[in-house]
This record gives sequence, structure tokens and C-alpha cells, in this order.
Amino acid sequence: MAEGKPLIVQSDLSLLLDVHDPGFEAGRAAIGAFAALEKSPEHLHTYRMSPLSLWNAASAGLSPDDVEQALERFSRYEVPRDVSFIVRDTMSRFGRLVLKELPAEAGPVPQGEGSSEPAALPSCLLLTCADADVERELGSSKKLQKWLIPTRGGFEIRLTERGTVKRELLKLGWPVKDEAPLAPGDPLEVKLRSTRASGGPFGMRSYQNDALGAFVGDFLPGSGYGVVVMPCGAGKTIVGMAAMAAIGRKTLIITTNIAAVHQWMDELADKTELPPDSIGEYTGAEKTVKPVTIATYQILTWRPDKESDFPHFDLFRREKWGLIIYDEVHLLPAPVFRVVAEIQAVRRLGLTATLVREDGREEDVFSLIGPKRYDVPWKDLERRGFIAEAYCREIRVPLPEDEHLRYAVAEPRDKHRLAAENTAKYQATRELVENHPDDPILVIGQFLDQLGRLAKELGAPLITGRTPNPERERIYSDFKAGRVRVIVVSKVANFAIDLPDASVAIQVSGSFGSRQEEAQRLGRILRPKARNSYFYSLVSRFTVEEDFAANRRKFLTEQGYRYLIEAWE
Repeated sequence: MAEGKPLIVQSDLSLLLDVHDPGFEAGRAAIGAFAALEKSPEHLHTYRMSPLSLWNAASAGLSPDDVEQALERFSRYEVPRDVSFIVRDTMSRFGRLVLKELPAEAGPVPQGEGSSEPAALPSCLLLTCADADVERELGSSKKLQKWLIPTRGGFEIRLTERGTVKRELLKLGWPVKDEAPLAPGDPLEVKLRSTRASGGPFGMRSYQNDALGAFVGDFLPGSGYGVVVMPCGAGKTIVGMAAMAAIGRKTLIITTNIAAVHQWMDELADKTELPPDSIGEYTGAEKTVKPVTIATYQILTWRPDKESDFPHFDLFRREKWGLIIYDEVHLLPAPVFRVVAEIQAVRRLGLTATLVREDGREEDVFSLIGPKRYDVPWKDLERRGFIAEAYCREIRVPLPEDEHLRYAVAEPRDKHRLAAENTAKYQATRELVENHPDDPILVIGQFLDQLGRLAKELGAPLITGRTPNPERERIYSDFKAGRVRVIVVSKVANFAIDLPDASVAIQVSGSFGSRQEEAQRLGRILRPKARNSYFYSLVSRFTVEEDFAANRRKFLTEQGYRYLIEAWE
């Protein structure tokens, strides 16, 4: 089919993309590199160019000319002139500030007659400004004075303040191009297998190789840090292991829970030639530091009380890491941001299915972990058979009469839970389970009383945060082996749980309007398999749950998924 003109470019930097135009797919691929998708109903998808999306594009090597050419190539009407100006002006900010190694001859500017110029400390870097006006602006900022020391050619900053300065400058609208050297870390040879230890061939897929190349960047200055975005089931762990092999250095991996730690250990044993005694677990159950150490965010952010420091942060600092991998980086806890700001000299790879953060701190991920290096649309991988085809259905379940009365008179803060625990959902869940007699099924929810009753009615094992890890892993093993067909899980199963044969997920309750959670829960059933996957979300009709559900499904509709909404009687 001939390429068309699917795009309407508007002066407010929004981009409307016509789904029915023959150039839709090519247009979407082009603008996705520099614009963020906001919504995707049936006919027109809305993207928006923001400073962050344009700086991400600039950091990936796109120029303003590349952006303008894409807009003009696909635009149905003339591109407004002010859009071109804003694109150029915004992207020109990236690269004006460059962080480099401090030259030996550089030093602080003398503060008065007779003052000496001490030699630069080896723990400092140089922030250069391509624009004298920008340099004066930064030098006069009272907020930045405690970090920026005027010197020849720019500003000297302490190595430990590298991330903090980048974050503060981004807030002021000045993204930093970080070309300062990265610490090599202790060497570690990591080889990928050509045949899995568990049997069968193993090789990298084309998009995984593309993601690796975008992150490693031929080891040029300004590469070796950033975020790779891939849907659940697309092999983000494999990209992480390939990065370990390419960099060949001692590695710290941080992930969401103990089950995910053990999955990383299993994957490393299956797909690399690392000896078992070179892989260590650093969790609440065991604290072993090895050349490859896998820790949880929970142990790193644990402290005895709110006034104490985080005792396990020392894990970042005391070892000569050459690479830190942040699994599910969109969940990076605020305390970890603090230590990440300190250790900017280490190569760092963020892995995630979505950069959406409900606290709006995507800019922190950009400045502290690095820019988005690679992103692949979920639907593209589905069409190519790399992830399962999924059908999403939202089922509106009415509240029973007595519960509707309690809901009507409840305080606003109580309405969400009353709607979520709608007892009519029990029968609806049973019917959905009966409608899929041959499918492995996950029933996922938020509230433990509700999940306990469902597990009892379905005769299914229950996994919550209170379930001991050995019991949790036994249930997962039984599910994978087909000895158990239905399991009921709380939010502990939202992340990094590898259940490749699961093909049905029934969501009975969730964390308010979390888009992250919706995406992660669908991700539990996206591993490629012979059968299609089905994602059901039970929502109480005529309640606040409908509003939360609209926000929850927003990210997935942006990825091209369609929700069939129907009423359950």
C-alpha cells in the first residue's frame, strides 16, 4: 500500500496520527523517536513533543533536521512555522552543557589578589558551557552555587555531585551531555552460551541486538548509560546479560523481589558460562557479594528507623562495579535515586516495560540513569510473533443492592475499597475461570481478604507478601509444570515473575489508577506461546473504580491494545 500522509501537526506541539491512513505505521515509527504518545482511541492517536522527548531524541543522535524532515514527510498539511522554531530551540539546549574530565591545568578561579590556584582534585569534573550567557546564568544561580565552582573553561564539580548537578540543571531546562569518563570496574569475563544449559539453542533476536548496540554505543564518550524499554516477555533480561558480556566488568543487578533475584540467577546459569560461585545473592535472606551480585530494592532501602541512614547503600560504594543494572527501573525508589546520584561514574543500564512513573519523576530517570536508548512498540513485537497476541476485556460488575447503599453513604476515601471488594466479582471470576477450562490462569488483586476468599472458592493456592519464599517458589514451580492450573496472587506478582505458560489474567482489584500496574499485569501473560492471551479487568459499575480503570488502561491503549467493555449481569 502506498505511503500516505497520516499526520496533523498542531501549534501546541501535539501530533494527531490518522489510524486509517496507509502511512500510519511508518508515521508512528518515525514520530515515536521524538514524541510521546498521550492517547490512542479508535481513529486519531495523539502524540506530544515535550522538552524531555526532544532531549531524548537529541541524546539518541537525532538532529532538529531529522525531526523536521519526519514532520514534513508525513504531515497532511503545512507544518506550523513556530513548531520548527520550538523544536530547534529546545533541541539546541542539549549539548550546550557538556560534562568532561577535568584537565590537569584547570583549577578554581583565584578569589582575590595573592590567592593561589590549587591543583584540581582527581575527584572533580569540568562542566563546560558553549554559550557565555548560559554560563553567566548558571554562575549567578544561588541554588547552584554549592555545587558549581568557577574555573577556567566552565565549572568544576565534585565527582560525587555529578548526578545531583545533572538533575538540578535539567529542572532549569538545561540537559547535560555527560562525556566524563566512566570507572572501568574490576574485569569479569562473561560469555553467552550458544546452547542453553537447560537444552536447546540460544541466540539474540534482532531487536535485542539493536537495544544492546544503542546502550553500548561502541564505547564512545556519552554511551554506557541509559534505559532500554521493551514489553514484558520480550527478553529484557537477555539484553542485560548481553550488556554484561559486552562490557566484561563486575556487575551489580538490582531487582524487585527475591523471586526476581532467583530468576536472574537461573537465567545467568542457563544462558551464560559464569561459574555458580561467581554469582551472589544480596537480600534479606542472604547477603553474599560476588563478581555478579543480585540485590533487591527492598534490602537497599531498608533502615532501622526514619532517622537512620540506609546501611546497605555501602554495597554500591565498597565494590569496584563496572556495570549496575536497574531492573524495572520505572520503580526506582526515591532513596535509591540519592545513591544513584552519587555513583554516576559507573555504567548503568535501566530495564523497563514502561517509563511511566505515577509520581512524575521520569526526568530523574533521564538525568540519573540516562536517556532512553531504545524503545520498541509492544504491537510491533506481537505482529512479529515475539510476544503473545492479547485480548483485553473490561467487565463492569454491578454492586449488589446492600453494598450499593453502603457505597453511596461512604466517605470518599472509603469508596475505592468498597468498589474494589464488590462481592459480585466472586461469581464473575468463577465464570471466567470456567470459560477457560484448558488455560493456565492468574487471578490478581490488591486486597488480601478478597484474595483469600477467591483462593478458597477456586480451590487455588494463594501467594501474598506474607507467603514464605520457599512456598512461593514451590507454587510457581507447580504452575509452570501444570500441576496447578489457577493461582491467586497479590501485587507481589506484578513484577519480574516468569510464568511463561500463563495465558489468562483476571484482575479483580488494583492500586487506584496505576498505569504501571496495568501494563505489568498484562505482561504476566505476554510470553510467546501457542495460544492467545486474555486479560480481564473486573470493575464495579457506576463507582469510582470506573474512573480509575480509565486511567489504568491508558498506557495499554497507547500501545495499541483495545479494551472491549461490557456489562456483566
